[in-house]
Amino acid sequence: MAKVLDEKQKLIDDLLEIYPDKAKKDRKKHFDINDEEKIETCKGKIVSNKKSRPGVMTPRGCSYAGSKGVVWGPIKDMVHISHGPVGCGQYSWGTRRNYANGVLGIDSFGAMQITSDFQEKDIVFGGDKKLDKICDEITEMFPLAKGISVQSECPVGLIGDDIEAVGKKKTKELEMPVIPVRCEGFRGVSQSLGHHIANDAIRDHVLGTRELEETGPYDVAIIGDYNIGGDAWASRILLEEMGLRVISQWSGDGTLNELSITHKSKLNLIHCYRSMNYICKTLEDQYGIPWMEYNFFGPTKTIESLRMIAAKFDEKIQENCEKLIAKYQDEMDEVIAKYRPRLDGKKVMLLVGGLRSGHTIGAYEDLGMEIVGTGYEFAHSTEYEKTYRDTKEGTIIYDDPTALELELLAEKLDIDLMGSGIKEKYVYHKMGVPFRQMHSWDYSGPYHGFDGFKIFARDMDMAINSPTWDLIKSPF
Repeated sequence: MAKVLDEKQKLIDDLLEIYPDKAKKDRKKHFDINDEEKIETCKGKIVSNKKSRPGVMTPRGCSYAGSKGVVWGPIKDMVHISHGPVGCGQYSWGTRRNYANGVLGIDSFGAMQITSDFQEKDIVFGGDKKLDKICDEITEMFPLAKGISVQSECPVGLIGDDIEAVGKKKTKELEMPVIPVRCEGFRGVSQSLGHHIANDAIRDHVLGTRELEETGPYDVAIIGDYNIGGDAWASRILLEEMGLRVISQWSGDGTLNELSITHKSKLNLIHCYRSMNYICKTLEDQYGIPWMEYNFFGPTKTIESLRMIAAKFDEKIQENCEKLIAKYQDEMDEVIAKYRPRLDGKKVMLLVGGLRSGHTIGAYEDLGMEIVGTGYEFAHSTEYEKTYRDTKEGTIIYDDPTALELELLAEKLDIDLMGSGIKEKYVYHKMGVPFRQMHSWDYSGPYHGFDGFKIFARDMDMAINSPTWDLIKSPF
């Protein structure tokens, strides 16, 4: 193993030779190789949550993307205004498949893009009056909307528009929440700060503003599940079969009312820690509600998580949990028996957001696939600690890698599959490397839970074993 670790280190050193000395010194801090000691201690030397180096192609998004695209956008019965030039709203259009029940444009608005469409005169004279008028127009066009959020883009912060004053005024006039969210793209290191800002806005304007008429001992909230391809529905099926009552979803297929009554939950279950840990800690501090992380990717992690959740409740729920696992066990064994022979030993590289590169490891391993490199766009040290624990010795771990770094790693590691975002997808297709878009499941899904694993396994097989790759001769 020492020889393997040395070879991996040489690979990274050779990779970094593309940079001048100053850049090389900086980027070296964002690479690490897992070993026994790091697995045991969950500690490594990797540096994270730092500003991207100017001049390099980073896969990161901005604070606006974290607030509008992740946290607020999926709340279906509110209209979310991209306040600023049209470009940011256009960019966020349809980038995530946050499924929601309802009729689009009538009582569900998540897939719509509303923008204040800043022009030069708005930059010069300010856009407060324009925002005021837009709020009135929204209530006329969408009378069933329960609220409005104002997602501020970079120019709004630069010119100093007072969206808080407009929000306060319109909340009173329209008799519904008009919530200002200071998520200008230039704030913070990445979209991670946008998550935090969005959570704080919900805390300040929504949380605890309504009451739940009837509460029960099994009331839970799903936190940090955005219902991509129906993920939250697949998760909710399992929780409800176990006997729990889901009173709130944050925020895929979620509503303003669900957010406002979450303080009545008995346990908050968080799937995407990086985007929603802030609100879980707030609910614990202010209302004494415990919370726990869970992982519904792949049968191994799903079963482990179901038992951890059941352990927080009484024997009735624990018995239901075991019955639930027994119900699906044969089906999961059949899926693995079908696909593992086709996928066993296939090498995978991942780069996804601030969680999934770690969360999905178990699902790949259930199919016999090997994670040879993994990392995150905007993770903090917390995610990397878990990644050291969950990956094997010799795995290359990277933070905010550049496009060129990823391409060179994929080539040197001779991978069979790349799992990353839409910005990377077509580069790897041109390289002749099978690819799965792991931000929104490549127009597939769900991937969560037992139902999701069947689709996950099929999609990985379809990507890697498609005969089309034999027809591609990459010029690179």
